[in-house]
Order: sequence, then structure tokens, then C-alpha cells
Amino acid sequence: MSDLAGKMLKYDVTTNYGLVLAPAQTVLMEEHLNLFRHHRIDFMDIITTNLQEQELEDVHSQDSSGLLVQKATQFAKQLFEQMEVQKKIPLFEIKNQLIPIVQQAAEHSDLFEIFEAVKAKNEYTHQHNVGVGILSTLIGKWLQLDEQEVGMLTLAATLHDVGKIEVSKDILQKPGKLTKEEFNEMKQHTVRGYNLLRETKGINYRVSLVALQHHERADGSGYPMGLRDSQIDRLSRIVAVADIFHAMTSKRPYQDMMPFHEVVRQMRAGLFGELDPHIVSVFLTNIIRGLIGRKVKLTDGRWAEVVYINPTDDTNPLVKIDEAFVDLSRERHIHIKEVVV
Repeated sequence: MSDLAGKMLKYDVTTNYGLVLAPAQTVLMEEHLNLFRHHRIDFMDIITTNLQEQELEDVHSQDSSGLLVQKATQFAKQLFEQMEVQKKIPLFEIKNQLIPIVQQAAEHSDLFEIFEAVKAKNEYTHQHNVGVGILSTLIGKWLQLDEQEVGMLTLAATLHDVGKIEVSKDILQKPGKLTKEEFNEMKQHTVRGYNLLRETKGINYRVSLVALQHHERADGSGYPMGLRDSQIDRLSRIVAVADIFHAMTSKRPYQDMMPFHEVVRQMRAGLFGELDPHIVSVFLTNIIRGLIGRKVKLTDGRWAEVVYINPTDDTNPLVKIDEAFVDLSRERHIHIKEVVV
């Protein structure tokens, strides 16, 4: 394999007649190189940029979770579009270029900056893949998984929806509620993702299971197989929590972002099916612990600062509004709408 494989084109590669063989920002695969050979393209004329060594270094130097997520989303979009055409997973590029950005973003010191950065506000599909990858990595670390398992989790979470490349874009981007037939088609992304990953050399079997199981629920209400409790791989249970949190805090084609208090309430109540209670508890405990000292917007439109978490009612803390203190556990009609970054 040529040393050009895995690098990104800086400029279009064209024939002498002006036919574009590969546009700028294409991540080169052996198939591209064979095409270039067929058209007698001189490899010495091909100018590439190495995202991992060059652009990623620039992004890291900014220490911005927003920039990291933006870069990862852009790269994920290119890779997933490539997969749609080739029906193959470019594992080398994903492991060596995309995953390091996802892991770097998860190490950012400000938790709520991460949450703000990963919210999908327009281009949901690819931002969702990256967001779930970052959130799952955070949860894995909070659960004290070993480094190897966290690495496997990051890869699995980032690829959890890979089967959607075989689902119609009309269904994926439909602004309204799906029909029963459309929803049945959508549900097939779990099986299709599993098959794609199982056919990819170098991918651990548990990564494939996450694609298959991330919509399974502990009470058997999930799909595609209605598994229960320990039948569901632990990595799949982690990704399920990250998947739901990211979906509820993002703008989707058919739904706006939910208020903070409602996200926490619904996750605890299991309104999306029963999730692993330990994983949910660890995830929400870390989030709520980080509220102290944060500026928040309340549902009545006022701005406040969180000063104390009520141990028996942690989503309704004591807050300070100007010089006054308000106990939200007593003011039951007021809640935290959003946490300000």
C-alpha cells in the first residue's frame, strides 16, 4: 500500500482533461490510488495534508472542546459519506485520525463546555456520532473502565449508528413523526451496522454488539431482539445512556432541545425504556455535582447561580438570584432550563 493511503487531499486530483478523480479533503484509500494509476496520475504531483499530525495539532493547541468537536464532526461526515459509497468501514482512518480527536475532546476540563460543544444544532447525524462517542468516553472513565476498554468504547460509540448509511435519507431527515413502516425500516440500522462491523477486519466483536444492542432496554422493551438486563453488553448499556442524553439535548429534525431539568427527569424515570440504573446514576451524579457555582437560566426567564445541591432533591438546588437566595425544592413551579457556559 502506498504511503499516501490514509492522508487527506489538499487539492483536487484531476486528469489532463479536467475530470475530477477525487476532490480536496478526500481521505485516500487504496481504491483511489488504483484509480489514479489507471489514469496515469503522477503520485509526486499529489499534495496531501495529514489531519492527525497537522490540523489536529493546531486544534489541540487551542484547547477548545468546540473546535475539537467541529473538527471531529467534519471528519466523521467525510468518512461516513465515503462509507455510503464503498459500503466498507475505513478502520485505519477512524482509529488513527477520528478517534484521537474524540478522546481529546472528552478530556476537556469543563464538563458543561463539552455538553454545549456536542449539542447538535443543525447537522444532526454526524454531530450525533461524535457527541455519543465523547459522552460514552466520559461515562467509561467515570465507571473506571481500564484504558483498553475505554478505547474500545470510544470506537464502538462513535460507530454505533453506522448502519444508518443503509437507511434512506428521506427517513433519517424526515421532519415529522415516522410511519410504522418507516420506523421499522429505521430500526434495521442496528442489524445493518452489526453486519458491517462484523465484516470489518480488526474490529473487536463487542464493538459490533454495540451497534446491534444500543436500543435494547433492561426491561425487554427495546429492539431489535428485546434483550434484558445482563443479556445486553455493558458497553452497549453505556452507549444507550449517552445516545439518549445527546438526542434529548440536541435539535433534531422533528424535536427541539429539551430543558435541562426535563432531560434529567426523563432519564431517571426511564421514559425511553429502562436503562442501566448504575450507569444512569453515575452519569447524572457527575453532571449534577458540576452544577455548583454554575450560572443557569431558570424556566421563568431569570438568571441564577447554583450555590448548594439538595441531597434529597438534587435537580432543584438552592440558587442565588441577584442578592436573594431561592430554594427550587420549595418553589416547585421553577426549574433549571439550561446551564450557561
